[in-house]
Amino acid sequence: MTRERRRGVLSIDEGTTGTRAAIVLDDGDTAAPAYLPISVRSSNHVRVEQDATEIWVNTVQVCREALDWAAAHGVEVTGVSISTQRATVLLWDTVTGTPLSQAVVWQDRRYASRLRAWEPEWDAYLVEHTGRPVGARAPLLWAAEEITRNEAVGRAHDKGRLAFGSVDTWLVWKLTGGARHVMSATNAVAVGAYDLRTGDWHEPWVEFLGCPRDVLPRIVDEDGDFGVTDPSVLGGRLPILSVMGDQHAAMIALGAHRPGQATCVHGTGTFLDAVAGDRPPTHRCQVPGVLTLVGWRSRGASMFSVEGYAATTGSAMRWLCEEIGLFESPSRLAELAREHTGPTHVRFLPALAGLRTPVWSPETTGILTGLSLSTTRAELARGILEGFAHSVCDLLEGVEKAMGQPVTDLFCGGGLATSDVLMSSQADLVGRPVQRARGHETASLRGTAYVGGVRAGLWPSVAAAVAGLPAGPVFEPTLSDTERQDARAAWRDLMARHVTAAVDHGARPQGRGSRGPEPDSQEESTS
Repeated sequence: MTRERRRGVLSIDEGTTGTRAAIVLDDGDTAAPAYLPISVRSSNHVRVEQDATEIWVNTVQVCREALDWAAAHGVEVTGVSISTQRATVLLWDTVTGTPLSQAVVWQDRRYASRLRAWEPEWDAYLVEHTGRPVGARAPLLWAAEEITRNEAVGRAHDKGRLAFGSVDTWLVWKLTGGARHVMSATNAVAVGAYDLRTGDWHEPWVEFLGCPRDVLPRIVDEDGDFGVTDPSVLGGRLPILSVMGDQHAAMIALGAHRPGQATCVHGTGTFLDAVAGDRPPTHRCQVPGVLTLVGWRSRGASMFSVEGYAATTGSAMRWLCEEIGLFESPSRLAELAREHTGPTHVRFLPALAGLRTPVWSPETTGILTGLSLSTTRAELARGILEGFAHSVCDLLEGVEKAMGQPVTDLFCGGGLATSDVLMSSQADLVGRPVQRARGHETASLRGTAYVGGVRAGLWPSVAAAVAGLPAGPVFEPTLSDTERQDARAAWRDLMARHVTAAVDHGARPQGRGSRGPEPDSQEESTS
């Protein structure tokens, strides 16, 4: 008897530090991903940039490797799905297809001090309409100023050949040979000018930032019309089935589908997202850094989410291992942390790109404290992981406070989640069970493929795609309530003292309403 040919989706996951692609099969599982790292450049402590051409070249290469795997294994590829880092933006020439700027990464804070001056006038209004305050980054302001100060960008705009977009916009535009200039809802809401009620750009904020409407992409559903691939790119015409922000794709794959369920994904940063329902939630309390987002938008209907994030956990791990060489690798750090079984006096606050929750403080830097002559590398490693766990607890407390209700289920994933020490510490500090999902390393790849696969007929629903996957291990808390409360109190005290010092010594915001470039060289044009 001849076995029916298997089907699958070519799924792309373009993250902040690497690009991967794999075939997500019709049983919900994933073939081994092809992977290439992406360079991240930071010329000073507030600027973070990438090369959009490198992103594109890497994407094509990993896609071709995944398609070769499908051909070798007799898998029919039904279409393409994409998940991307959110709020990383660029400008390009629509005639030449050439980027006219570096891609400004979501961790970038070059506008943080200027934006603070607009908070009193705009924060409450923006939270109501877009789900987020002014914040520490302003992609549309950056685009507007690039048109003014970058000659190549200005010329392209004058000739009607300038496009702005996030990474998903860029990849779809390139994959379709320039046929689609669009942005998925989950990526648009991260850019910061998405109207939660209309599902389009929020015109008052766009106008205030000075970004020309003609350079903005059209916002579409996660399973909307993204066109088909140009045969010259991947060798055939494949429908682009779905496009999602990476954290939202991970929510789908890790199993957070119903209100109250949440995911904690440890990537370049750590993101905690809770499903909030089919209407924008009214925050019971405004919590710094906790945002209302579109969890996903399908067939014209939105499911909303509430999110808090720490920008530099995975980045901090890479910095500790690669930049300053304290540990040979993240896996070695995790091994050492397992060796230290007692309490630790080491505290690590991974705020290498500012602090968002529970305190909004872009000026705050990271801190490593509690060291003595008796501190071992194992204790140091455990203290670092416990710092990540405390950050997760800060995020969970903030999300629950904003929603006015507890998170019922917490599913974890991402690279750092492979550490049992980190998962156990999270359970101890949040005081409830934490589940590490199976296959969590490929969550973003699978989540967007599940959404696209439903559209292509591979599964009747997203829930059906996830249902066949085995459950992951559950980590139960072991600390008593008193021990947990003492640990959290010590952490809050450390944070309060450090944030106060950072604000006292940090840059002061300029006068309210200032639109021109600041004298600080950190705000000069991107070269």
